[in-house]
Amino acid sequence: MATRHLIIGGGTAGINAMRTIREEESTRSEITLVSAERPYSRMVLPYYLDRSIAESHVFTATAKVLADWGVKTHLGRRAAALDAKASVCTLDDGAKVEYDDCLIATGSSAVRAPVPGADGPGVHSFWTLDEARGVIAAIKPGSHVVMVGAGFIAFTILNSILSLGATLTIVELAPRILPRMIDDTGAKLVEDWLTKHGVTIRTGARLARIEDTKGRKRLRFAGASDIACDVVIMATGIKTNLDWLKGAGVTINRGIVVDDRLRSSVPNVYAAGDVAEGRDLISGKGDVHAIEPTAQEHGRVVGSNMAGKDVRYRGSLIINIVEVCHLDVASFGAWDDNRADAAAGLRADRPAYRKLLFSGDRLTGAIILGRSGDIWTSNDVGMLKGLVQTGVALGRFKEHLKKHPFDVKPAFIASRTTHTLLPETILGRPSKAPGDTPVAV
Repeated sequence: MATRHLIIGGGTAGINAMRTIREEESTRSEITLVSAERPYSRMVLPYYLDRSIAESHVFTATAKVLADWGVKTHLGRRAAALDAKASVCTLDDGAKVEYDDCLIATGSSAVRAPVPGADGPGVHSFWTLDEARGVIAAIKPGSHVVMVGAGFIAFTILNSILSLGATLTIVELAPRILPRMIDDTGAKLVEDWLTKHGVTIRTGARLARIEDTKGRKRLRFAGASDIACDVVIMATGIKTNLDWLKGAGVTINRGIVVDDRLRSSVPNVYAAGDVAEGRDLISGKGDVHAIEPTAQEHGRVVGSNMAGKDVRYRGSLIINIVEVCHLDVASFGAWDDNRADAAAGLRADRPAYRKLLFSGDRLTGAIILGRSGDIWTSNDVGMLKGLVQTGVALGRFKEHLKKHPFDVKPAFIASRTTHTLLPETILGRPSKAPGDTPVAV
């Protein structure tokens, strides 16, 4: 009898798991997908917002691809309960799906600020395709948009909003923008850059309520002046979609606790992506990394293990990269470790900024920002990521980097980082070109 795999969630982790099962298995198995939405890429929604791509290009696995993979689908359905002892998942329409093993990859949902009026008309989130459609319909040339929240999610759609001819104001509760991505020095550079490009920023802003006023929205703040606008976008965080697992017997902390094979406390139940609490590559501790690269890697590892391989996961590297008005901003690893040996370089006129954090002679975290067309930035983002990801010993080049943080190449070459990265594929086997697989995700 063919092995029955159940994939719950059609996002990046789920799609990569199904793709990898078909690549790695020796005998054709049964795959069943349960997904509330047709599979699509959340990462391309900003390009859909600014009309760079059509809606049809948002979707990752078409009906034909799923058919070619031999996937049975329950699209438009949600998992409502999991009986881990009986290996049965109950859907929101009462249907029951039996499985031999299962992957939980239900992702996250947007969270709105807990203030009166946050759920009213004209107030949007930007996390799902449906929410993106609402924002597209709302923004017109000349619209004044207020974005509540100045984190990574907000900055992924900043360029798109401006490209539509809208005026943008960003309000943030924290004392600085991008509080979970860069430090005070980097945030000040980004804020000055955005101000020059016509974006109004208000930090330390405590939103009290949102009101309707003559067809517009009015945001009232504690201890600060009101802001009137046409559209409000809430970018105030996300929460993992795990409430439906209560009573399932799966151990949950901040996320579903998984081992180095991404198995949960129940051996035939895996978790991947935003819902998984797995090993952080730098600290070695369990953490939730709700980012696209981790979801992709998780899906590949889980899919391989579900296909009968034995693949261990080294751990995920926290990576955040955004481009705002042609300024690249990135951070990797333990960029905010106040115990690390740190060095920084600032050239405000360029503008360019680096902060490098070391443990011994290994680079464990980095912040980098600079103009998108600046070769310093475009080359060094990848090299710094590689140095953090591999954790190669830098030897005497640690002191070189501390004295010359804008001269990364000698350390990257001398430490043979490329030599370390080339054989380091997630599945421990030669990588395949996109044309060799049913879909590149």
